[in-house]
Amino acid sequence: MCYKGRMQRDRLPTLEDVARVAGVSRATVSRVVNGIRNVDPQLHEVVWDAVGKTGYVPNRMARSLVTRRTGTVALVVSDSESHDDDPFMSRFFADPYFGRVVGGLMSVLRQSGVQLALQIVGSDDGRKRLVGDLRNGQADGVIVLSLPAVDALPGMLTEGGVPAVMIGRPAEPVPINYVDLANESGATLAAEHLLGRGCQRVAMISGPADVPASHDRISGFRRAMAKHGHGWVPIVAGNFTQESGEDAMRTLLSQTSDLDGVFVANDVMAAGALLALRDAGRRVPEDVAVVGFDDSSAAVTAQPALTTVRHPLEDMAAEAARLLLARIEDAEMRVSSVIYEPTLVLRKSA
Repeated sequence: MCYKGRMQRDRLPTLEDVARVAGVSRATVSRVVNGIRNVDPQLHEVVWDAVGKTGYVPNRMARSLVTRRTGTVALVVSDSESHDDDPFMSRFFADPYFGRVVGGLMSVLRQSGVQLALQIVGSDDGRKRLVGDLRNGQADGVIVLSLPAVDALPGMLTEGGVPAVMIGRPAEPVPINYVDLANESGATLAAEHLLGRGCQRVAMISGPADVPASHDRISGFRRAMAKHGHGWVPIVAGNFTQESGEDAMRTLLSQTSDLDGVFVANDVMAAGALLALRDAGRRVPEDVAVVGFDDSSAAVTAQPALTTVRHPLEDMAAEAARLLLARIEDAEMRVSSVIYEPTLVLRKSA
């Protein structure tokens, strides 16, 4: 019979049981399960492996009395609209972007024994309630995905003293930690690849121009095209959904009948663009080369598979989680940023 089975039959496993299986001291086990950071990473892994083998369940209530922490951080999606008409949040979970963020966060939080709670707020009142709940100890800190072009939440969190890290830079200057991608560089990669294929009549499907990431991708693409003598690039905005990508592609085809290359600001919109091109009888990449952005599951399942700019969301989310845990431990930690560089992933669409 396995060790875990004996423990469950006779009594609940204890810290001493975990220490015995891990071959470390009880104090080391206590530091690991309580999220204290000054533990060797290899010991950290050994202890959590022993936790799994013994079936030990940390007493979060007792821990919170000692540390004054909940052992929970919140992932907050700040939107510009209410989701009351979508109680199962299907729009949220249908986008591969969010699943990749959650996966990256959990890769770090799980090892630290920290739970992740999801919050979606779509109104000013909702943001005020959220900040109040966080200040009252609902969670130890927050990871923020801010969708509106103008969002008061990052400033509200910093003014309220809530430990917070954003994925994506804030739209307005706010003293908040963030992790971001060099979006302009990614758009430059797309432009240079299309031009390198010999494309001469190139257009772009962007996201909303007032969203920081979209703005940077537009700027980077325009600048790179201008550098190579293309002073005018037709651009139609979508909203990062497949339907908007399909509509934008139809608009571009009506405006530029001899279009031979298009950069699309995310893979989901690019999948819609491919549908519009197919309906118009345009072959990809023979007639029109298409480059997406993200390197999400939508790029792999598209027909043809998308050449795309890789957005390392899992790595970025994991770094955001590490930054937040550090900020929770050290309230005086200086505001910092981490910027990731994109790469081009070649497939069949361009």
